[in-house]
Amino acid sequence: MIATFDFEKPIVELERKIEELKGLSSSGELGLESEVKKLEARLAHLKKEIYSGLTPWQRVQIARHPKRPYTLDYVRLIFTDFVELHGDRTYADDKALVGGLGKLDGQTFLVLGHQKGRDAKENILRNFGSAHPEGYRKAIRLMKLAEKFRVPIAAFVDTPGAYPGVGAEERGQAYTIAYNLREMSKITVPILVCVIGEGGSGGALGIGMGNAVLVLENAYYSVISPEGCAAILWKDRTKAPEAAASLKLTAKDLLELGVIDEVVKEPLGGAHQNPGETAQAVKAALKRHWKNLKKASAPELAERRYEKFRAMGVFQTMGSCPFSENGKKRQKRIFRPK
Repeated sequence: MIATFDFEKPIVELERKIEELKGLSSSGELGLESEVKKLEARLAHLKKEIYSGLTPWQRVQIARHPKRPYTLDYVRLIFTDFVELHGDRTYADDKALVGGLGKLDGQTFLVLGHQKGRDAKENILRNFGSAHPEGYRKAIRLMKLAEKFRVPIAAFVDTPGAYPGVGAEERGQAYTIAYNLREMSKITVPILVCVIGEGGSGGALGIGMGNAVLVLENAYYSVISPEGCAAILWKDRTKAPEAAASLKLTAKDLLELGVIDEVVKEPLGGAHQNPGETAQAVKAALKRHWKNLKKASAPELAERRYEKFRAMGVFQTMGSCPFSENGKKRQKRIFRPK
């Protein structure tokens, strides 16, 4: 294991000691097997202790791990007979957002998702997973194609946010995402969404309006990145860990707030430790929610999705003083979208 983050260094050091003892034990007659077993047991306990107590900022770091599986990895591991479809029929084919048709245990799905790169060259090609307006136009074009042929949709979210460059804004970035939200609310086939890494702002929501929204255990889903939030509130990007804690962006927080429907378990240490196992967990979750949704009528699917997102944001508010000016106890006001 290569230490990517500071909190993983104790694990790496212990793994190094175990490898050294194994080398000495195999090369001589030192009889270190019992010591190796003790250290391995200690290592297993240490991993469980560290990874079960991760802070929100540490989970954000894991969500950005360079070896974490991306959309096309899940396509390869979950779907068969995948055929990628290209272009928005208006401007270009955005490589940061991929889409196509594939089969999940015989059932045809339209598969969409943000795609990052593994090296500098591919990251430039994929624009680090930050889609342009043409990417979102491609996505909604394919969704409407899926609706026409009654094909369910599976969308994988993994983006720090929609690309904010001048060219993207000139081509209608904000309008395109808003248009997608409106049109997705009316799609009459099931839409399953899974946040597999970063779920940043409108860039995530542009393909993320689903009947069921799943988030991997170490992924995050937020209105803004921790660094962006820290830069706005504290004028200091180094305050990102504090921002991450305040944003309630972890899968556990999102489930408690009712923003998502399920947390998908990851292998100990993150999805990159065992992509195959993670993909099987995602596949099982997709199949389970698809089974629950396929019996619903077309109008019911659209209505459920619309009401699901309209119901978000319920909160209670109270003035700083619990009593009003006339001395009576102030009542809590509940805001609930209609």
